[in-house]
Amino acid sequence: MSGGREGVCILGIFVADLAFMGDRMPKVGETIAGSGFKMGPGGKGSNQSVAAARAGAKVTFITKIGRDTFGEIAQKTWADVGIKAEIGISEADPTGAAFIYVNDKTGENAIIVYPGAAGTLSPADVEAHAAQIRGAKVFVTQLEQPVAAAQRALAIAKAAGVTTVFNPAPAEAFPDAIYSLCDYIAPNESEAAAIVGFPLESMEDARRAGDAILTKGAGHALITLGERGALLHSKSGSVHVPAVSAGTVIDTAGAGDAFVGGFAAAIAGGVAPAEAVRFGCTVAGISVTRRGTAPAMPSRAEIDALLAKVA
Repeated sequence: MSGGREGVCILGIFVADLAFMGDRMPKVGETIAGSGFKMGPGGKGSNQSVAAARAGAKVTFITKIGRDTFGEIAQKTWADVGIKAEIGISEADPTGAAFIYVNDKTGENAIIVYPGAAGTLSPADVEAHAAQIRGAKVFVTQLEQPVAAAQRALAIAKAAGVTTVFNPAPAEAFPDAIYSLCDYIAPNESEAAAIVGFPLESMEDARRAGDAILTKGAGHALITLGERGALLHSKSGSVHVPAVSAGTVIDTAGAGDAFVGGFAAAIAGGVAPAEAVRFGCTVAGISVTRRGTAPAMPSRAEIDALLAKVA
């Protein structure tokens, strides 16, 4: 039964994004001049929460932070968009941080993430928030916090009949048992390639990758393909949704989180899966026209306006 369930519950991490802009990455031992710098809120789980909340969903976010300045930034970020934060505060570990290089010409990025206090999230922490997971319509998690915590949360959600979305990012090994807990497994093309062992150079490759993921037990493979859009692949069919352009791309950091948060919000709102993918592509399409990750997430009014324009 789904009576009483509402919104999106997300397990993940917050980090302070430290974004450096330049025309290239420095070599080891080399110092180069950058063209810009920006600090702001980030972390895949937190970014996805902000994206979902700005897209109109009621959002609960489960995480850990340190008792420090970055932790204060986190709490203000969530309060500003109405996210209900279920947090543990560590006295020993700092709030996480991320180094982000952004190419100032193409918007492409490279990222190093340190999860800090959220790196200590455990199955016991997840159990403490089981009621919030069971009370959601959609549950989302990733791999920036320990995989054991993600797996336990997915199991709680799946057993309760909550729609589960697993974003296997960053790309790293995870137990095969997770696949059967996923209504949607949502990698990007490089993460999907790591899972299936071959590059996704064509749409045929993406569908082959989707088949391989379904064989492992997932309900749907939801593969984001950058400027090619996204593929929703299941045993009942395969739908390619083109990317949605909102203007010049200047920063792709956080685009995947924009997509996942938008998709989850749409599913929680009762939107059909293929249309929810289009909604997610629209959220991502707007986000890449702005600098930053969480600060780049669009409002519901902006999303609806672009959807109407490209319909």
